[in-house]
Amino acid sequence: MTNPQWTAVDQYFTDTIAPADEALTAALADSTAAGLPEIAVAPNQGKLLHLLARTQGARKILEIGTLGGYSTIWLARALPADGRLITLEYSPAHADVARANIARAGLDKTVEVRTGAALDTLPQLETEGAGPFDLVFIDADKVNNPHYVAWALKLSRPGTVIIVDNVVRNGRVATPHPDDEAITGTRAMFDLVAAEPRLDATALQTVGTKGYDGLLLARVVD
Repeated sequence: MTNPQWTAVDQYFTDTIAPADEALTAALADSTAAGLPEIAVAPNQGKLLHLLARTQGARKILEIGTLGGYSTIWLARALPADGRLITLEYSPAHADVARANIARAGLDKTVEVRTGAALDTLPQLETEGAGPFDLVFIDADKVNNPHYVAWALKLSRPGTVIIVDNVVRNGRVATPHPDDEAITGTRAMFDLVAAEPRLDATALQTVGTKGYDGLLLARVVD
C-alpha cells in the first residue's frame, strides 16, 4: 500500500535535510543493476539510523541484514575513526555488491561484511568476544526476528540500542496470520520484547516511499 502524497513528502524531506551523495546514489543504482530487491531503507530513514547511532555515541555497531550496503553506509558514517561495524548477509551475491558499495564509500576499513546465515554467524561473534555492541540494527528475514533480538541482547550491554525494521507489515501485524511466517515471526518478536525485563521498547508506524510500515526501538536497561 502506497500513497503519492507519502512519497512526495519523503522526497521533500530527503531533498531538504537528507540529500543523497555520490556514494549513496551509486549504492542504490548498483544494487538495482545487480538485481537486488529494492527494499533498502528510504534516504530519510537512513539518516534517522545515522542520527540514532551518533546520538548513541556508538563505537561498535552490528547490522543483521546487509542487502546492498545502503543502510550500512549510513550507519558506518556515524562511527568515530576507530569505530567498527559488522554486518551479516545471507546471500554471497548480495554481500559482494555490498562490499563494493562500502569500499567506494571509503568505509571498507571500518565495515566487515560476513556471509552466511545469521543464526550461524551470530554465535561466532559471541565466541570471538566481538561484543558488546552499542547499537544493533535488524533488517533481515522476519521469521527469525525473535531469534535475532535474542542474539542482539546476548551481544549487548546496558544502554545498547536495538532497532528492528519492517514491523508493521502493512498493518497486518495487529492480527494473527498463521499462514504468513513474516507476521508470525514479527508477533513472536513483540511477545519476546514485551516479556523481557532487560528491554525497554516502543514501536512506531511509518508511511512514505516504502509504503506503510514501521520500526521497533528498544534499549537494554541498566
